[in-house]
Amino acid sequence: MLTYQILPAGDKAVNVTFERQVSVTINQQIAQLQQRLTQLGADGITGFLPAFRTLTVFYEPAQISLQQLKSTINTAMLDGHQNTVSTVKRVHIPVCYDTDFGPDLANVATRAHLTSKAVIERHSQPDYLIYMLGFLPGFAYLGGLDPQIATPRLATPRLKIAPGSVGIAGEQTGMYPIESPGGWQIIGRTPLRLFQPESDQPFYYQTGDYVHFDVISRAEYDQIASHLADYHVRVEPVPEAEVEQHGA
Repeated sequence: MLTYQILPAGDKAVNVTFERQVSVTINQQIAQLQQRLTQLGADGITGFLPAFRTLTVFYEPAQISLQQLKSTINTAMLDGHQNTVSTVKRVHIPVCYDTDFGPDLANVATRAHLTSKAVIERHSQPDYLIYMLGFLPGFAYLGGLDPQIATPRLATPRLKIAPGSVGIAGEQTGMYPIESPGGWQIIGRTPLRLFQPESDQPFYYQTGDYVHFDVISRAEYDQIASHLADYHVRVEPVPEAEVEQHGA
């Protein structure tokens, strides 16, 4: 079992903190812990916020004391040690890497000593683990980028990045769900609305899921954008053996 600490985070939350590293194994442990705490249904636990190496657990002190919460978390860690998460999904996100949508694609290619086509191939090949959501609603920090196309952030961030833009920052890749300033190297765009606040399920994905980028042409982008209500995002379960392989 991984080592961890339970540290107060204000008067209504604690951080379950794991080792200081970005790790698929730690991410899976965080997902398992959240799942087990949800299954336990302890009174007083009001919510969760998973991140790279922490799970923030929110609680109501009038219903559960700090010591009771720590005991519940420790029990969940022990009980869930051999469990695997059965709800992991692979979400297919269509992305157009047209130069109109990827102003930094050539820059990434130059730094990597590759053609733009090769960058697209390398970027669209992996299944990317969603380590956490943050910065913006539904902004997924994705791990698994080919190290050859890792590229530093822009020296001067842009004031506006279009919704759906897909970018690279260091060894990570991610998607901008809404218009925002940002310094990521933008290499493509999805026609999907990644944040749908009017919906009961505002995001297509959650922490612990995998994202796969499907390459589409500009014509396909325009077609999907024009008939977005009729477009069905492809989602498939990730077999348990494959999840374990990612964590190996």
